[in-house]
Amino acid sequence: MNFSTVITKSFQTDILIIGSGSAGSTAAIAASDGRHKVTIVERYGFPGGTSTQMLDTFYGFFTPSDSPKKIVGGIPDRIVNALNQSGDIFLRPNTYGAGTGVNYNPEKLKLVWDSLLQESGVQILYHSTLVGVEKVGETSTCIFFNKGNGFFSIIAKRVIDASGDADYCHWAGIKYERAGEKEAAQSMTTTFRMANVEQQEYEAAGGKKMLKEKMAEAYERGTYGLPRKEGSAHEMCQPKCISTVAVKVVDLDSLDVEGITKAEIEGRRQSFIFEDFFRAEVPGYQNAKIIGLSHQIGVRETRRVYGEYRLTKKDCMNAMTFEDQIFLCGAPIEDHRKSDKGDSETFWQYVPEGGAYGVPYGTIVPKESQNTWVVGRCFSATHDAHASCRSMAQTMSMGQAAGLAAKISLDTDQNAKNIDFNKLQNALIGVGAILEMPQKIADTSRNGWENNK
Repeated sequence: MNFSTVITKSFQTDILIIGSGSAGSTAAIAASDGRHKVTIVERYGFPGGTSTQMLDTFYGFFTPSDSPKKIVGGIPDRIVNALNQSGDIFLRPNTYGAGTGVNYNPEKLKLVWDSLLQESGVQILYHSTLVGVEKVGETSTCIFFNKGNGFFSIIAKRVIDASGDADYCHWAGIKYERAGEKEAAQSMTTTFRMANVEQQEYEAAGGKKMLKEKMAEAYERGTYGLPRKEGSAHEMCQPKCISTVAVKVVDLDSLDVEGITKAEIEGRRQSFIFEDFFRAEVPGYQNAKIIGLSHQIGVRETRRVYGEYRLTKKDCMNAMTFEDQIFLCGAPIEDHRKSDKGDSETFWQYVPEGGAYGVPYGTIVPKESQNTWVVGRCFSATHDAHASCRSMAQTMSMGQAAGLAAKISLDTDQNAKNIDFNKLQNALIGVGAILEMPQKIADTSRNGWENNK
């Protein structure tokens, strides 16, 4: 399509971030220093992506072991600190062992992301969807659609693709692997929240162990038509409310219009099957009701860009370190997919001895571009490695590194591939990033966040 005949408005910027999820928002904050114009574009009317659309827990800050270490710092800490100041977080153990999570109020998090972006001087454009890319030399002309203005363009010197689906890379012709081409793509999940839960009654009846037993029994008997035999329901910051990761939608393509439509419908259908099950079978839930579904169905993987380096399962399980590592990850491989028996479950594999691995800079630099970085779930990794390194503490860390790298790239007139890594490393350390495994044991008690500074 020739967009030049329909473009109604045009902007110019130094650094363009596409997608304001946890990775994109962090990248924008990191890139902003008052010297370069930074613009972030988001298709919804609020920031946060998965962090505010579907979930209420940050994972990846702590290694999952009996001696947990806090391995993520910098701008991600600023996000949690802002929530902590208003009493909107607590630390909680993960139901199946991914490590201690930071539970937060997702509605308050929208305001936190908004506030930090504005304070950083970022130009924010909501309700705008990328629909094409026209590349000219070392600048990129990106075409967006807004239902009020129609088509508009942004000419950018540097681009950070934080779209989740690698939309910029797709339109710019940068190569990627599509999830499902080799291994089965991870399943999709509609999360839901319930109110009027008697948490003490639930815990007294056996808590998560009891829930697991009741779900397995209901699944085996087929009494409710549950799609899986295990899932999680955990308390929220809001009193007497719980959030779930229980719905499982498989065998549908989220990048296909018919596939994603069926997935959304199926996710909602399953949610209310679970409501019937919880109310009838789980102590403490007899008067509970669903009060909200995720803004859209949660998608775990679609496109994974081929970068200068590709993170592998071997890297994760061998706790590899790299000279150019930009953050650490200790999360297990958490692969949500069908089991061999046809039922939909989750498969786990842990980094040995509660360790962590380094993630190199090359995983966020596409092979076929000089002015682009990829962050979030479209970064360069194999299916298994991606299933470990997609926690939000890690995606924020990717954004942190990409934002700083883009700024250094402009300052030194170097492209994404050949920036001075020493400068990037110093910049990361300067904002508080953790690049080596700490010795200190973290405080992962419910109110222990402040003790890890």
